[in-house]
Amino acid sequence: MKKNTTPTLHDAVFKQFLTHPETARDFLDIHLPPALRKLCDLNTLQLASGSFIEDDLRPYYSDVLYSLKAGNGEGYIYCLIEHQSTPDKHMAFRLMRYAIAAMQRHLDAGHKTLPLVIPVLFYQGKVSPYPYSMSWLDEFETPEYARTLYGENFPLVDITIIPDDEIMQHRRMAILELLQKHIRQRDLTELLDQLTTLLLGGNTTQEQLISVINYMLQAGESRDPAALINTLASRVPQHEETLMTIAEQLRLEGEQRGIQKGLQLGEQKGREEGEREAALKIARTMLASGLDRAMVMKMTGLTETEVEQIRN
Repeated sequence: MKKNTTPTLHDAVFKQFLTHPETARDFLDIHLPPALRKLCDLNTLQLASGSFIEDDLRPYYSDVLYSLKAGNGEGYIYCLIEHQSTPDKHMAFRLMRYAIAAMQRHLDAGHKTLPLVIPVLFYQGKVSPYPYSMSWLDEFETPEYARTLYGENFPLVDITIIPDDEIMQHRRMAILELLQKHIRQRDLTELLDQLTTLLLGGNTTQEQLISVINYMLQAGESRDPAALINTLASRVPQHEETLMTIAEQLRLEGEQRGIQKGLQLGEQKGREEGEREAALKIARTMLASGLDRAMVMKMTGLTETEVEQIRN
């Protein structure tokens, strides 16, 4: 009599065997491609957790994950063994996700380099042979572009080494690139001519202008930021109103800071004078009571001259 089976039943018996290290060692020794088998010291095989947590805190699981040392004794390797009883078009991508998760956990454990993670799919479904590619790159609409992108260095825009003259030709990106290149390195007043040229070019929106000016004020170095903005306003008529508004805000903030500082200094001076008057009053009482002058100085903190003036 034919009995119905479920994927869970197939998975259960598979895991019963493959979570046994000696059995897993035989499996890998037999089924790993020779070039990969040569990399692995199967005597160091250790079962690892195949549970991973995504950024949104949802857990997902690989079937079996083993860690082992490389055959030359240097570095770490993981073998990720997945069981499947029905074909899955996206299985190769799923294995890649598990591999990346294992790499991340390896780094989180304090290791400085990425480990090799070897995904292995064990398939025993009704459809034969397995109908889908085991290269996750084949899942792209244009696999040839994917192989170029993911098999080579990613594009890098290192703004620190691009010459200023070249940056000036970068149209709508130029003002951002120029400022971010030099924001920590020099007085931004030295960029006045370049900034004027770029703003006159008309490639910067009002919102972007306000953003970069605030960026300059908060992160940049300038001996007189208000003067820099006023000069820009006089040179770039189409942005004059916006720049003058920012300059006026700076002026008012400066005045407010000055007033606040004056009030704080006044309060401090008042406290100091009040404390001195109180000390003088106490000292007079002490001296009138016949206390030694040295003792009065010690207890009140007054100087010898101040105590002498009281006595006179």
